[in-house]
Amino acid sequence: MGAFDLTGRVALVTGGNGGIGLGMARGLAKAGASLVIAGRNPEKNAAAAVELAALGAPCHALTVDVADEAACRAMVADAMATFGRLDILVNNAGIAQRGLPQTLAIADWNAVLQTNLTAALVAAQAAHPLMKAQGGGKIINIASMYALFGAPFVPAYAASKGGLIQLTKSLAAAWARDNIQVNAILPGWISTEMTRGVRSAGAFDANIVARTPAGRWGEPEDFEGAAVFLSSPASDFVTGVSLAVDGGFSISG
Repeated sequence: MGAFDLTGRVALVTGGNGGIGLGMARGLAKAGASLVIAGRNPEKNAAAAVELAALGAPCHALTVDVADEAACRAMVADAMATFGRLDILVNNAGIAQRGLPQTLAIADWNAVLQTNLTAALVAAQAAHPLMKAQGGGKIINIASMYALFGAPFVPAYAASKGGLIQLTKSLAAAWARDNIQVNAILPGWISTEMTRGVRSAGAFDANIVARTPAGRWGEPEDFEGAAVFLSSPASDFVTGVSLAVDGGFSISG
């Protein structure tokens, strides 16, 4: 695979036990990486580890709530202790709270920002000295289309994802001289456990498909290639970029 070969690389994927996170982990495994999967559900973690191992990837699963700062930092240390290096960090873990801005509880706002935005900074802070010492690394932050569009019913989620894009740019600028590339992926409407409820609404589902030039919802496997590209030497001169993986949703009027 040349520039896309990840043999000998180690990747830590938060929220990697399902949905987009597991889709990216599959791609990294197929490219030769060893995986550390971090998630809150130990049963899902175990199932993901078995699946990834079947692809030939050494895999270690961690039960972690990234909103806990100490646990988030320990997660990175655990990944390093398990495989002896850390080349790729994918900040994918995320939650959403629905509600209009005028009624949104501050506790819900804080919970979303802590998980979606602050935890990404904490994990990156923990990974930075490890990556710098070994000569470089890759960080991928998973944002959202709602970083670009107004979202009256998920204001905290939208704010956290918009902040994640700006954090990506700041980390990219700060750490480029350490040979650490930091990029973001912006998923469109993807068929996952998180979107199962809205997909069951016929009119909503039809509207999404109609607005998406590709004519369908995305699937977790649609993220395999993007994850490999942004984790591999092929993207060594790509940093601070937000890559839409959305079937054209963001360019459709």
